[in-house]
Amino acid sequence: MKKLLIFIASTLILSGCDDLFEPAIENQQGIEQMYDDPEYARGILHNVYSLIPGYYNNSEYATDDAVTNQTSNTFLQMATGAWTNSSYNPLSQWTNSYNAIQYINLFIENVAKVHWSDDEEMNSLFARRLEGEAYGLRGMFYYYLLRSHAGFGTDGVLYGVPLILNYQTAESDFNIARAPFQSCVEQIDKDLTRAQELLPYEYEDVEGVVPENFQELTSDVSKYNNVMGAKARLLFNGLIARAFRVRTYLMAASPLYQDASNAIAWADAADAAAEVLDYKGGVSGLASDGIEYYSSTIVNSAQDGANPNEILWRENRSSGDNTQESQNFPPSLYGTGYMNPSQNLVDAFPMANGYPISMKDKSGYDENNPYANRDPRFSKYIIYNGSNISEKGVTINITSSNADGINVTENRSTRTGYYMKKRLRMDVNCDPAATSKQPHYNPRIRYTEMYLSYAEAANEAWGPTGKGTHTYSAYDIIKKIRERAGLGLNGSDPYLEECSQSTDKMRELIQNERRLELCFEGFRFWDVRRWKLDLNEPVYGLQWNGNSYEKIKVEDRSYEDYMYYSPIPNSEVLKYDNLVQNKGWE
Repeated sequence: MKKLLIFIASTLILSGCDDLFEPAIENQQGIEQMYDDPEYARGILHNVYSLIPGYYNNSEYATDDAVTNQTSNTFLQMATGAWTNSSYNPLSQWTNSYNAIQYINLFIENVAKVHWSDDEEMNSLFARRLEGEAYGLRGMFYYYLLRSHAGFGTDGVLYGVPLILNYQTAESDFNIARAPFQSCVEQIDKDLTRAQELLPYEYEDVEGVVPENFQELTSDVSKYNNVMGAKARLLFNGLIARAFRVRTYLMAASPLYQDASNAIAWADAADAAAEVLDYKGGVSGLASDGIEYYSSTIVNSAQDGANPNEILWRENRSSGDNTQESQNFPPSLYGTGYMNPSQNLVDAFPMANGYPISMKDKSGYDENNPYANRDPRFSKYIIYNGSNISEKGVTINITSSNADGINVTENRSTRTGYYMKKRLRMDVNCDPAATSKQPHYNPRIRYTEMYLSYAEAANEAWGPTGKGTHTYSAYDIIKKIRERAGLGLNGSDPYLEECSQSTDKMRELIQNERRLELCFEGFRFWDVRRWKLDLNEPVYGLQWNGNSYEKIKVEDRSYEDYMYYSPIPNSEVLKYDNLVQNKGWE
């Protein structure tokens, strides 16, 4: 382990530029050590997994969905005017992802030389799996780089990021220009395709016979299972590669990246998503319990690396913690209430009959009783004034007379009149006198995201009810999602039927369903940008004044138009003249 840590430390890149690309001299000895020490070699790739961006990044603080009571938070600072191309860019993936890619390139160039096993067939299986993981992970990290740094340069060209496909040494040329956006998408697709060729859809033990595309390596089921079976469940697989193609194509097809040089169309994104959905079972494959994928029942069932029905990929389950709860419970439950959902988000939840609250003649919304008869997801995801926490036998009163009220306690109380409930286990106790912890897992990809991605792309490509070459439409998917949520009247959903007559109306509905289903999961900021919606929507809250509810402005946003695209780190642009900065950030 000590020699592995020395090797890893010496191969880090991109935190100070030249030294980031240039491995130290002693690296050469470290590389040779890979060949006869498979644990050492695997450690290089395992380190890459540790660099995968976190799913719950709380970027909602920079959107119209939430604010935070932590005034020093980088997303709050970014949203209120401090975002720069140098010191204040919490969205940057430049250092993290290029660090990971340097490890991956080193691994790909040496994986075939490593002695993985004394058994020849096992050796071939390990080499194939680990190579497949490496290609898939490289495609994934280039997706994150593209999402964070692609944009139109000062010369008007739609750029991606530099494509570095070889391990960088002291002799390498570091002054690498940004590749065109389309070239980056093609490289991501190439890496993901290679991963699909080398890996199974999922890592599960088989019985009887080895899958056909692995029979050239072995006919021994026990050997196959030892390498490609359930032991490897949480590692990058062929299904994950397909899911990242969906994410890449959906991003590329979106309004933010429309340009003559970009060849990705909505139909491409829909077709990619359909491949994942078909594997899951189509419309009927949507997990019936997916709305509360974080609940105690579902988390406790995630044993031995197996995924719940809603989860396509996840991190390992913790043995027990209360971090999310201590950060986000209201003060009365001994939390610090970091995530304060906005009134903007609350208003996005329709009434239980499916109509938006703005359509008062049909929805039945009552401003004097704003939480009655709302979308069932609302009470599952947000704690509001009068919320009943049945698991704890308490009612949360968000009034000025108690600690849960608006701005009652600095850095603990809500600023909007709401607290986040989603992501949290109500069977956790944060009382210092009686603390209890419970297992948790962090998702990396949920199937619901894939269903929503298909609906969005299919609606744009073929209209609300068009199916392309598939057996289901955007309408079919959204109908299933809303049925799962419990929306509608007597088995019907009249508002959905209205929207199904118009691509524009269906687009608004799909965007809203995505906002609700994926709230507090790190999607809103990227979605608002790629849809080119208003970044400067002020954040509102709702305050009970003792007699009625009063809407209050909580926080303004301070984005400039050019901030739809994130910058290239200024230190890189100053150092390397081949790097073109995104327009507006120069």
